[in-house]
Amino acid sequence: MKKSPFYKWLIFPLVSLSLIISVAFFYKDEILNFVYGIEVERIDTLERIQQSGKLTALVDYNSTNYFIYRGLPMGYQFELLKAFTEHLGVKLEIVTNNNLEESFRKLQDGEVDVIATGLTITNERSQFIDFTDPLDQTVQVLVQRKPENWRKLETNDEIESLLIRNPLQLAGKTIVIQKTSSFKERLENLSNEIGQPINIIEDDNREVEQLITAVAVGEIDYTISDEYIALVNQHFHPDIDVGTAVSFPQNIAWGIHLRDDDFKQALNNWLNEFKNTLTARLLYNKYFKNPSTVNYARSEYHTIGGGKISKYDEIIKDISAKYGMDWKLLSSIVYQESGFKTQVESWRGASGLMQLMPETAEIFGIDSLSTPSEQIEAGVKYMHWLNTQFKDVVTDSIEREKFVLAAYNVGLGHIWDARRLAEKYDRDPNIWTNNVDTFLLQKSNPVYYRDSVVRYGYCRGSEPYNFVVEILDRYNHYSNLIKN
Repeated sequence: MKKSPFYKWLIFPLVSLSLIISVAFFYKDEILNFVYGIEVERIDTLERIQQSGKLTALVDYNSTNYFIYRGLPMGYQFELLKAFTEHLGVKLEIVTNNNLEESFRKLQDGEVDVIATGLTITNERSQFIDFTDPLDQTVQVLVQRKPENWRKLETNDEIESLLIRNPLQLAGKTIVIQKTSSFKERLENLSNEIGQPINIIEDDNREVEQLITAVAVGEIDYTISDEYIALVNQHFHPDIDVGTAVSFPQNIAWGIHLRDDDFKQALNNWLNEFKNTLTARLLYNKYFKNPSTVNYARSEYHTIGGGKISKYDEIIKDISAKYGMDWKLLSSIVYQESGFKTQVESWRGASGLMQLMPETAEIFGIDSLSTPSEQIEAGVKYMHWLNTQFKDVVTDSIEREKFVLAAYNVGLGHIWDARRLAEKYDRDPNIWTNNVDTFLLQKSNPVYYRDSVVRYGYCRGSEPYNFVVEILDRYNHYSNLIKN
């Protein structure tokens, strides 16, 4: 049958409308600006990160996401971020905050590039931040205490009968939750669903793990937590129950700026590839399924359990105060040199907590029989002397700190060489990063170590370069997590 010309007139406007809608969607920002004068801000986080060589991430500090254990920064979110920044080829800077309201503000104000705390994706939050593809799924669970005599009860049914298992039983109950969490919205909806009020108290001083502890010790009766966090904490507090779900499964993700399309795509591409690797599975098991996690958090050398870095904390604090030094920086140096082990000896003959070479140790009056306190003080005295050698030329104390650390590792002569090379090649000899450190790295290259201004010859510059970077990076982690 021959088609009527009517169809041509019908198809034409439909195709045209489709094209108009497609163009409008693609150029929606430009149209809003042209027609309504609404300026839509575009975010170029990825470009800025690549140019600066640094990604700034906000992480909450707790027993799973970010902590220090025996001097070493650890945590599930921390290690995920390290893997991502290594993929990008940039450095990671960590900002800590356990207050969700402040975390959202820091993201919106541009103080951080990403919130890596395992945020629940909600419609309300999507109005002011964007999310990556889901990292995982979880359900919200009620955290409650088991009956006091639960170990003596003969059957599990007896325990179950004394616990809340039906959401209807939450009517009239008081539940304390972290402020600005997604738990409030869920509890409000649940209250409407059961037709009875639930007394919801938002605590703006404590985060989820602290509230779980409050339930365990009897300070409060109930709180809400994401299941994966609750299960980890149940290992620390066997008297709590986390078996009652109060939500459907929900997606959790990292939070990023709205309209940050390039960064979002880069994150999602990496996350979706990384999630399918053995490394990702091992990382998840390490923090959420490994029984050793319990021992970590209970240790006195865990920032949550005991807050100590090492057994030498008091010695390090006393010596640091004596020489006007931050004890956390000195702790980072001791960890770098010896891992807090007194009997360590390097292939070059350096020994002890501070890994002093024999001739340097002799100058400062220590030997293999010296006490830990004497070893640490000798190392600090040496650093104090090195500081005097740079004081007149590197007047900025923060910059001078880097010169001192490098010289402590490789000796003064190679640092003076690197300064002379920097000056010769029109770099600043009194600035470490991207100036003197660049030429210290080049001292393994014959073009540079044979230069007429070089007096001390070849140097494997990557060792002192990494020495400075790693000590200061670890010091930043100590400063993030240890406030005294």
